[in-house]
Amino acid sequence: MSGAFQIRGGKRLQGEITPQGAKNEALQILCAVLLTDDEVRIKNIPDIHDVNRLIEILGDLGVRITKNGHGDYTFKADNIHFEYIKSNEFKKDGAKLRGSVMLLGPMLARFGEAYMPTPGGDKIGRRRLDTHFQGFVELGAEFHYDEIHHFYTLKAKELKGKFILLEEASVTGTANIIMAAVLAKGKTRIYNAACEPYLQQLCKMLNRMGANISGIGSNLLTIEGVTHLHGTEHTLLPDMIEIGSWIGLAAMTKSEITIKNVNWNQLGVIPDVFRKLGIQLEQMGDDIYIPSQDHYRIQKFIDGSILTVSDAPWPGFTPDLLSIVLVVATQAKGTVLIHQKMFESRLFFVDKLIDMGAQIILCDPHRATVVGLNHESPLRGTVMTSPDIRAGNALLIAALSAEGKSIIHNIEQIDRGYENIDGRLRALGADIERI
Repeated sequence: MSGAFQIRGGKRLQGEITPQGAKNEALQILCAVLLTDDEVRIKNIPDIHDVNRLIEILGDLGVRITKNGHGDYTFKADNIHFEYIKSNEFKKDGAKLRGSVMLLGPMLARFGEAYMPTPGGDKIGRRRLDTHFQGFVELGAEFHYDEIHHFYTLKAKELKGKFILLEEASVTGTANIIMAAVLAKGKTRIYNAACEPYLQQLCKMLNRMGANISGIGSNLLTIEGVTHLHGTEHTLLPDMIEIGSWIGLAAMTKSEITIKNVNWNQLGVIPDVFRKLGIQLEQMGDDIYIPSQDHYRIQKFIDGSILTVSDAPWPGFTPDLLSIVLVVATQAKGTVLIHQKMFESRLFFVDKLIDMGAQIILCDPHRATVVGLNHESPLRGTVMTSPDIRAGNALLIAALSAEGKSIIHNIEQIDRGYENIDGRLRALGADIERI
């Protein structure tokens, strides 16, 4: 169902908001249920389109799924229908969801074969899958790509562990190779591995299932293969992208907001990056308290040069929050350079912000300079379309701070990543409705 949000901005919000379970962790963890024929129970699963679609694909694969409660499911993969994976339905279903690529590692490890249509997902530039397939080939899989049907095939009589140096620290690529390697013969070492909290969660869960992974949290993982895995229970972390978004929302709307249960020690540099923009935030237990602030001033570097905020592999700043930082900077006092290194075309939504009155110079597809308005002239409401999940949320925050009425179209791009976002914002006092 396609719809739009109508937002009347410029209102101060107040109250508490609880982040949903982490979308990116959910996509990895759900694929891992294929590695055992025992029951795996997963809690704090966000009720969002991308995750629900992956759960449906698992059901079509023959995984028995029990819903225990909101966001709480049990999976049992003891009777997989391999015909479905080769079917035209799967070519359609899998292609609609980029996260489905992480089904490959578990299928290859447990069944010796795996199939996948070219995945879809965000319009944020090319996201190559070479890292995934190179890793599988290193472990001993044969790889075939059918260019006519855009269909990948992997087969392996036996996977054997070896030393793998990844050409890029791909999160999904690392997750996929780990899931293949846990059941491979012998020792696998993955260097230049991604080490995001989501991946640490995946490794800890696999170890509880009987895997033998060491080096968790570092960029060198050592995996001693085992013959089989058993069931476990797992609770997803809160979504740090949402947490960062709510920090930005509070600053932009001059609101007093408490973000509940944020798992503070897994947030990395996120709180500090927002503090560099001049935003006050306090740790209260495992919550983040943001007081109402009329102004926030961007810090300069120690030598007086202009602040740069750029993304980097973990524990650097996540690219998914750069669009939020960019929006928040439009009402700060001072100037900041936003440097989006990892994806091209992620910054193309700035033209919408410029329409709203923001002072932004788009230097090239990767860099934008933001001259803050210091809340002296608020953004103006406008009609816009959400290009991808994260930019959609950034535009939503801009609209909530803007004077007048805004309409955001293509909001399924927002719903793909955020559970009941309009309901949760209304609970804080936002004037937002679906039309």
